[in-house]
Amino acid sequence: MFLRHSALAAGLFLATLLATTPSVDAAVELDATQALFIKGDYAECIQACDTAIAEDESSDEWRVLLAQSLLELGRYTNAYSVIITNLDRFPWSIKLRLLGHEVCRRNGQLDEAAQLLRQIDNLAANRLWAYQDGANLTAIGRAAVLLGIDPKRALEFFFDRARKASPDSREPYLASGQLALDKGDFQLAAKSFADGLKRFPKDAEFHHGLARAFAPSDRKRMIESLEAALENNPHHVPSFLLLASHFIDGEDYEAAGKTLEKALAVNPWHPEAWANRAVIAHLRGDARGETAAREKALRFWDTNPEVDFLIGRALSQKYRFAEGASRQQAALAFDTNYLPARLQLAQDDLRLGDEPQGWALAHGVHDADGYDVTAYNLVALHDSLLKFTTLTNRHFIVRMATNEASIYGDAVLALLERARSVLGKKYGLDLARPVTIEIFPDPKDFGVRTFGMPGNPGYLGVCFGNVITANSPASQSGHPANWQAVLWHEFCHVITLSLTHNKMPRWLSEGISVFEEKQENPTWGQEMNPLYREMILGKDFSPLSELSAAFLAPKSDQHLQFAYYESSLAVEFLVTRFGIKALQHILQDLNDGAELNAAISKRTAPLEKLEKDFARFATDRARNLAPGLDFEKPKPGAAAPGGEAAAGSSTNFYALTRETRRMLRDKKWAEAKGSGEKLLQLYPGHTGPENAYELLAEAYRGLGETNAERSVLARWADRDADALEAYSRLMELGVPRADWGSVATNAERYLAVNPLIHSPYGFLAEADEVLGRTNEAIRASRTLVKLNPPDLAGAEYRLARLLHTARDPEAKRHVLMALEEAPRFRDAQRLLLELAGERSNAPAKLETPK
Repeated sequence: MFLRHSALAAGLFLATLLATTPSVDAAVELDATQALFIKGDYAECIQACDTAIAEDESSDEWRVLLAQSLLELGRYTNAYSVIITNLDRFPWSIKLRLLGHEVCRRNGQLDEAAQLLRQIDNLAANRLWAYQDGANLTAIGRAAVLLGIDPKRALEFFFDRARKASPDSREPYLASGQLALDKGDFQLAAKSFADGLKRFPKDAEFHHGLARAFAPSDRKRMIESLEAALENNPHHVPSFLLLASHFIDGEDYEAAGKTLEKALAVNPWHPEAWANRAVIAHLRGDARGETAAREKALRFWDTNPEVDFLIGRALSQKYRFAEGASRQQAALAFDTNYLPARLQLAQDDLRLGDEPQGWALAHGVHDADGYDVTAYNLVALHDSLLKFTTLTNRHFIVRMATNEASIYGDAVLALLERARSVLGKKYGLDLARPVTIEIFPDPKDFGVRTFGMPGNPGYLGVCFGNVITANSPASQSGHPANWQAVLWHEFCHVITLSLTHNKMPRWLSEGISVFEEKQENPTWGQEMNPLYREMILGKDFSPLSELSAAFLAPKSDQHLQFAYYESSLAVEFLVTRFGIKALQHILQDLNDGAELNAAISKRTAPLEKLEKDFARFATDRARNLAPGLDFEKPKPGAAAPGGEAAAGSSTNFYALTRETRRMLRDKKWAEAKGSGEKLLQLYPGHTGPENAYELLAEAYRGLGETNAERSVLARWADRDADALEAYSRLMELGVPRADWGSVATNAERYLAVNPLIHSPYGFLAEADEVLGRTNEAIRASRTLVKLNPPDLAGAEYRLARLLHTARDPEAKRHVLMALEEAPRFRDAQRLLLELAGERSNAPAKLETPK
C-alpha cells in the first residue's frame, strides 16, 4: 500500500509548499531552457544546464532537465552519473528520484531503480505537505502507480489535484494521458491530451500522445497528429517510432527503415527503435540482422522485457501470432510480472486457438490490474462466451448464441464443410486441426474478441489463421451482408494463411479471399461500379507494391472497400495472365520465407512490367464499364443537358438515374419506365443502391405490369447476393402463380443474408411441401415456430401436418400447441381427431408372459 494513512490525511488538508522559491531571473532562464527541451534542441539544452550548474545553480530542476536531455540522446551512462551524483545534494527531490528510476532502469540497474521508488514513498509519506505543487504531485502520482496504487486513485488524488494546483503545468496532463494509454483507455487518453493541447498547442508530447490514442481506431488522425508533433519538435523520437510502426503495418519497410534512421540519429541506442529494426529483419527473413538489432536494443539493459514485448506485438499485428507469442514468452522469462507481455500473450493464445491458457492469462492480468481496459473487456467477453452454444464435427468448432445456433447453426457447418472441401482441394491443403468459428450477435463482443476493444465498425469477419470471428446477421442494420459469402471469404483466409504460416501481405490475403468468393458464387464478392471506375481512372489507384498500405489509413469507408476490390482485381489479373498454379507457387514461396515482390517476379514477370500491365488491366476494366454510358458527374444542382425534356435522351449515368428517381417520386410511371429500361439496357451489371432493376421494378409496379416487374426482379436477384427487397417481392409474386421453385429459391437467397426473419421460412415450408420435399418442409417449419411468427397457430399446425405425413409421433404435440394458441382452429381440431383415431385403431401391444 502506497502512503501511510497519516500522510494521506496530511496531503488532503495541507497545501503549504515549503520548498525554496527560486529567483525570478533564474525561473525565467529555466523556462527558456525547458522550452529548448520541448522543441527538441537537446544539445543546446544540455549546454545551458551545464552552464547553470557550473555557476552553482542550486535548483534540482537543472539536474532533472540535464538528465532528461541526456536520456533523449541515448547518453544513458551520462544521465546515470548526473542522477547518482546529485541524490545526496537534493535528498528531498521527488522529481530527481522519479527520473532516476527510469535512468537506472535504462542502465539495467534495477535494484537502484527500486530503491529510488522506496525513497519517494518515504518522502511522500513523511512530507507530503511539502509537495503540493503540480509537478511534485504528478511525480508522486507516477511513483504511486509504479508501486501498485489503484490507477484511478492516482488520477483523482494526484493528477487531477495537480492540475488544479498548477493549471499551467504540463506534467499532470501528460501523466493522465500516459496512464490512460498504458491501460488501453484510449478515449480518456485522447481527452487528456486534447485538454493539454489547449494550453500547450506547440508541445510535441501532447500531439504524440493524441496520435497514440488515435492509432487503434483512426490512422488518418494519427498521421495528422504525428505531423504536428514533428513540426513542433523535429527530433521527437517517440513520434518517429510510431510512424515507423505505421509503415511496418503497411509493409513499407523502406519507409520504416528511413524513419528509424531519423530516430537513431537522435538516440542511437533507443530500445524501441532497435526492436523495430529487429521486426523488419524478421519479416524479411534476415535472422542474423534480427539478432544483431535485438542485441543493440538490449545493450544497456540486457533483461529489458519491453524489447521482446514490442517485437512480439509487432509480429502479432502482422498475424504472425505463433512467432509473436514466442517473443512474449521471452519477455516473461526476463520478468514474469510484466503485464503488457502477459496480456499480449493472452490475446495471441486466443487467436491461435489455445483458449484455456489464453483465458487464464487474461483473467490473471485483470486480477492484477483492474483498470486495464483490454483485460477487463476480455474477461467480460469470456463470461458472455460461456453462454454460447458450441456445435462441433471433425473439422469445425462453431460457437454461436444459443437461439441462433438452433436456427441456422447446421447451415453454418454445412457451408464450412463445403468451403473446406472446395478450397482445400484447389490449394492442395488438408487442414490437420479443427477450425474455430465464433459468431457474435453483439458487435461490441465481436470487437473485443477481434481487436481487444469494442468498436472498429465495418468488419464483417476476421480470420487469425485457425480462428475466425464474425458478426452475426443480428448485428447488422441498414445493409446486411450475405453471411455465407462472409464465412466463405474468411475460411479462404484459413487456407492461405495456413499455407504460408501467416507470411502474407494484407492485399494478397484479402484479394484471394474476394476472388474466391466470386469463383464460388458470381453474385458474391465485388464488381466494378461507377465509384471504382472513378477511383481507378482518377488518383486512388495503388500499384501492387503499395496495396497493403491502402488498408491502413483509408480516406473513407469507400476507400477501404476499394482496397478490397483492387486487391481482388490484382489476383484476378495474376490468375488470368499466369494461371492458378502461379498463384499457388507464390504462396509456397512466401511460406519458404521469400518476400512477396521477389516471389511474384519469380513466378510471373518483373515487378516493374507487372505493375504497368496491371494498371492497364484495371484501366481497361474501368473504361469498359457500360461503354454506352457517360460517367461524368454533373455539378450539384445542375439540370440534365438540354433541360428536363431531354433527360430521357441523356446517356449520362447520373442524370438518367436522377431523372428516373424524380419521375418515380412524381408517380410518372410511364416516363420512369422508359428511362429505367434505357438505363438497364446500357448498364445491366449495376446492382448498387438505386440500380436500374430496383427503379424499373417500382415503375412496373406503379403501372400494374406484374409480369414485367417479376421478370426484372428475377434478373436483379440472379446478380445480387444481398437483394433482400427483390427476394421478398419475388416470394410474394410466386405464390399466386404457384411458381414454387422461384419461391423456394428466393427464400433460400433471403436466408443466406438474414436467417433470423420468420417470413422466408413460411414461404420455404409451403414451397417445399408442394414440391414434395417433406423433410425440407419440416425443417423450415420447425425453424419458423422457433421464431414465434404472428400466426404461430398456423405454423404449429403446418408442422404437425407435415410430421403426421412423415409418421412422426411429434405431430400430436405440435397440433396441441396450435390449439393452445387458437382453441377454435377447426383444421387443427380435425387433425387432432384424426391422430386420436389412428391411435385408437392401432393394434394392441401384447405383453410377454413373465
